[in-house]
Amino acid sequence: MDEKKKEHLYIGCHLSSAGGFAAMGKTALEIGADTFAFFTRNPRGGRAKPVCEEDAEALRQLLRQHHFGKLVAHAPYTLNPCSAAEKTREFAYMAMTEDLARMEYLPGNYYNFHPGSHVGQGRETGIRLISELLNRVIQPQQSTVVLLETMAGKGSEIGGRFEDLAEILSRLRCPDKVGVCLDTCHVSDGGYDIAAKTDEVLEEFDRVIGLDKLKALHINDSRNPVGARKDRHAPIGEGTLGLAGIKSVICHPALQSLPCILETPQENLSGYKREIELLRKEWEKHYGNEGD
Repeated sequence: MDEKKKEHLYIGCHLSSAGGFAAMGKTALEIGADTFAFFTRNPRGGRAKPVCEEDAEALRQLLRQHHFGKLVAHAPYTLNPCSAAEKTREFAYMAMTEDLARMEYLPGNYYNFHPGSHVGQGRETGIRLISELLNRVIQPQQSTVVLLETMAGKGSEIGGRFEDLAEILSRLRCPDKVGVCLDTCHVSDGGYDIAAKTDEVLEEFDRVIGLDKLKALHINDSRNPVGARKDRHAPIGEGTLGLAGIKSVICHPALQSLPCILETPQENLSGYKREIELLRKEWEKHYGNEGD
């Protein structure tokens, strides 16, 4: 394969699914995005709307026509597969099962979720419960790859260390259907200096998990110093990672072609449009226009 074709910055942000699938694709084009994220249902839980096949096909055509990268759907924040409450764990099972079935209307994309919090049960129990859920819901024939998100490690969160995710992956029956989404704010708050020591952090990720498992990036600055374990996102260039730190991630040769999703605090889409333009400009300074 031509190495130059690998050099491309796929970047976007979370978009509302209220208007349907095709509307999200059109909005992405308006803000200069060529990937995006969306919640499969209300971020706080609840029922998902029925999928319209014609609407899904319209988005599939738009994605092909405009050469989009992979999309990164997001599970609701209330999904906690390692909760101590059986009712909460069963909601996680129900929501993920439904969501993965719905994702087949947009085949070949990603479904990202927060591994959850063990709420005092202990790390080992949390990892076991997450692994058990994934083994229940993931089917060998599905086209969607489920992504475990790196977390900041606050409270009893699972995923604040790379070892947590590696242990979950080691217990899966269909490991090829599961990968990792690396959040720059989360890993920094979790103690990995991704901004100043990008090479070293990625080498550690590769040693513990394997870079082949890294499928997507959440691109966020942080309001906190490295290791704060607080998880507070900041706009690009306004936090402790800084524009230079973010640039070191998006321009890293090992991360080219991965979908980059902005989750920075913005009042409206114009803020994301500015950040997309800013990061594309920084990426082009590094790589030139040969990757387009």
